[in-house]
Amino acid sequence: MTYEVEVAVRAEAELGEGPTWDAAAGRLLWLDILRSRVHTLDPVSGHRTVRTTEQHVGAVKPRAGGGLVLNLRDGIGLVDTAGDFRWLRHEPVPGRRGNDAAVAPDGSLWAGTMRYDEATGGGTLSRITGDGAAEVVLDDVTVSNGTGWSPDGRLMYYIDTPTRRIDVFDHDPATGRVSGRRPLATVEDGAGYPDGLTVDADGCVWVALWDGAAVRRYTPSGKLDRVVPLPVPRVTACAFGGPELTDLYITTARVGLSPAPPLAGSLMVLPGAGKGQTLPPFAG
Repeated sequence: MTYEVEVAVRAEAELGEGPTWDAAAGRLLWLDILRSRVHTLDPVSGHRTVRTTEQHVGAVKPRAGGGLVLNLRDGIGLVDTAGDFRWLRHEPVPGRRGNDAAVAPDGSLWAGTMRYDEATGGGTLSRITGDGAAEVVLDDVTVSNGTGWSPDGRLMYYIDTPTRRIDVFDHDPATGRVSGRRPLATVEDGAGYPDGLTVDADGCVWVALWDGAAVRRYTPSGKLDRVVPLPVPRVTACAFGGPELTDLYITTARVGLSPAPPLAGSLMVLPGAGKGQTLPPFAG
């Protein structure tokens, strides 16, 4: 199969990350973590905005009722519809920052952290509810990355990048509890490292490959069934967006590349890649 990947936004993001479709606003959210920037793109009109945060931002998601929730260096922040910021949870840990995050079917935020030096076991994955209560789900994580749920909410997929695995848990939608962690698939040596992920309406898992110059799709049984090549090595995350949720948006990075390929750090898109899920906003 031939894939026609296009440039959605030509950019030079140091660490482009976290594409998320904001259905209520009809726009794509994405980040440059190391430049502390939150980007938006309306793919219909082409309108774009950029907001600079006061510290590194690892993830951005829409909130119920409008506004944004941010996984920042020092905790979880909220932006209201007027653009005003406040902390939901402020808990700085020296040498650590927020990384990827995802909203679960019940509206809770599953937010990952990592150490700047990527020390083994220095990160976490926590579940944060709309009132700011937090529970550490995993406390021995190195680079907490892609998280997503099956269409029925009964499986949760998760990536701790250095393990090279895409793991799957049993998830109880009623309680938000996970159990039974096991590998869904392992990325082989030489093919890069799994980074961000998204789960489509068929329950297949799309995974971005850092230093792998590709996005892969795995079936719910763990079979690799699609590979989408990219013209840059550091592919960071992917998400379905657009009015019909059929276009796969892909973030990339240029950090550590010398010289960097011309499109490194750009936001890419694969039109008509499949069908994404309608994801809930953060219930806070």
